[in-house]
Amino acid sequence: MRVVAAMSGGVDSAVAAARMLDAGHDVVGVHLALSQSAATLRESARGCCTIEDAGDARRVADVLGIPFYVWDMAERFKRDVVDDFTREYAAGRTPNPCLRCNEKIKFAALLDKAVALGFDAVATGHYAQVVETADGRRELHRAVDAAKDQSYVLGVLTAEQLSRSFFPLGDTVKPRVREEAAERGFYVAKKPDSHDICFIQDGDTRGWLTRALGAAPGEIVDTDGTVVGSHEGAFAYTVGQRRGLGLSRPAADGEPRYVVEVRPEANQVVVGTADLLGVDAITGDHARWCGPAPEGVVRVGAQVRAHGEEYPATAWADGDTVEVRLERRIRGVAPGQSVVLYDGTRVVGSATISAARLERSA
Repeated sequence: MRVVAAMSGGVDSAVAAARMLDAGHDVVGVHLALSQSAATLRESARGCCTIEDAGDARRVADVLGIPFYVWDMAERFKRDVVDDFTREYAAGRTPNPCLRCNEKIKFAALLDKAVALGFDAVATGHYAQVVETADGRRELHRAVDAAKDQSYVLGVLTAEQLSRSFFPLGDTVKPRVREEAAERGFYVAKKPDSHDICFIQDGDTRGWLTRALGAAPGEIVDTDGTVVGSHEGAFAYTVGQRRGLGLSRPAADGEPRYVVEVRPEANQVVVGTADLLGVDAITGDHARWCGPAPEGVVRVGAQVRAHGEEYPATAWADGDTVEVRLERRIRGVAPGQSVVLYDGTRVVGSATISAARLERSA
């Protein structure tokens, strides 16, 4: 099988490419150039896609003896991921750019280009498993290494995309991956993992958004409308946030305050007590199914954060919309986040949260 190995320049994608080669596939390494102004050297472990990363990926390809190319997708990454991220925050929502990148870049733009060039599949260093059933269907499952599991950010993949995807690290824990990289003589064996939002290298999301959207001073209000503070842009806040509020007036009851609503039209941030954050019903749109869409009401596990807890729930689909009813309340669910549904370890699908509310009083 002819396979494109997506090589970020990190240890995971390096070992994934090596394992595909060991399995007998015809492998070509591809590094995606996603930054329109890639720095020569990375400033921290947060970023990726720098010139240095491309060089690291090339060195691994040389060790493996496979062809290596750099594909420039910076313009599409900016349009489909960075600009989408900015628009979502401006609209008072909290997006997950990793899901959008997997959907629009790695398993749309990259996979589509690979197939157009005559390749059969794409392999990445994601920690997830593809399991083939007795009838030949391919299912997406959680990784063996629960601490590194990335099935949540892959919940946007369709059955067709899964049929052309390989995740060779899904059955391995991260320490063993580093050991294997060292045994293979890869320079990147001890390279730090990139984390958080790759295009915000200093980790300051609020500062990045302020530079992108401009400062927009406004009010922070309590649920009764009382002004309790000020902000430089409502876009920098998310439902469930407690830190960094800078409230000028303490709560009369002495209880901590959290963001309970962001009102972009009024440029207001609303704060309230923790009990106002509890929800047990979620509506999602932009449904994506990793196999057949569920029929009727089904029991699932629902996860709303990349490394968050899975909650027992029921769900049903209505076209592009998904309704999820949680068996117990959870806090801090923000519009724009993704809810990913599981059946055991299998990923059923995902949706972008458009609303969350409390339906049961007890």
